[in-house]
Amino acid sequence: MHPAVAVGLVFGGCCSNVVFLELLARQFPGCGNIVTFSQFLFIAVEGFIFEANFGRKRPAIPIRNYFIMVAMFFTVSVVNNYALNLNIAMPLHMIFRSGSLIASMALGIIILKKRYSVSKYTSIALVSLGIFTCTFMSAKQVASDSSLNQEDGPQVFLWWLLGIAALTFALLMSARMGIFQETLYQRFGKHSKEALFYNHALPLPGFLLLAPNIYHHAVLFNQSEPFQVPVIGLTLPIMWFYLLMNVITQYVCIRGVFILTTECTSLTVTLVVTLRKFVSLIFSILYFQNPFTGWHWLGTAFVFVGTLMYTEVWNSLGPFLRRRRRPKEE
Repeated sequence: MHPAVAVGLVFGGCCSNVVFLELLARQFPGCGNIVTFSQFLFIAVEGFIFEANFGRKRPAIPIRNYFIMVAMFFTVSVVNNYALNLNIAMPLHMIFRSGSLIASMALGIIILKKRYSVSKYTSIALVSLGIFTCTFMSAKQVASDSSLNQEDGPQVFLWWLLGIAALTFALLMSARMGIFQETLYQRFGKHSKEALFYNHALPLPGFLLLAPNIYHHAVLFNQSEPFQVPVIGLTLPIMWFYLLMNVITQYVCIRGVFILTTECTSLTVTLVVTLRKFVSLIFSILYFQNPFTGWHWLGTAFVFVGTLMYTEVWNSLGPFLRRRRRPKEE
């Protein structure tokens, strides 16, 4: 599949996925486990039927390598979703996860011994500065909100710090997983659909540890207001509709990401995902009226400019603009 199609899947699927995730998290902030489980189950069932051929097809990549990748992937997914239950607002959640660009580059230098140009290091510095600015201003917001409540104030801020620690851990683990995938594809060839299936099927037993929380939120979802699905006319609790749409859009999103990992380097994949998060962030702010100060916008601008610098889009636009000028001069 052409990389441009995969990029389209990433932007279309992931941006709409964030909308439904925020609709879920606003109603039930602790629903991250049931969301993660539903996503994993849907993708695993689809892969078992169409990729693994009901278990009859042998994997091209040795299964022991998938167990390592799965441990990282499962951990990242659960920790990222659980962070929403630790006083982390959705815009900060998206901005902070955009730091995967610097995490991917740092681990690439340390593990793969890669070297980059000065412009790449500058772009990463801008992205890092932007994330730091947004995180610092969000910390001030949480601290000011906490001061209004003398009893629970310190506890709220401590939970927020734990959420930041969780996002940092998931950030580094996600970057390490990307590098691990890149080395696997270099050794055994590109098998994106196979990796997608095993990354979601093998962790399913791990959700038994989270079963009480998943069941609790399933009961809460059943109690939500009824909603009639357009076109088909089916009526179901609205939270289940949000979850269904979240799962479908997550499949489209993750499918695009896994295709990209077979066509591009881990750093380029990270770049595409970072840009997608920027678009999702703007939508989240405007549509859901999330609090966003001028400092947040400045930090977001640093992230966006740094991302454009990494793509070297200016170098690509130069020859194009020169070609446009020549006919006019003639």
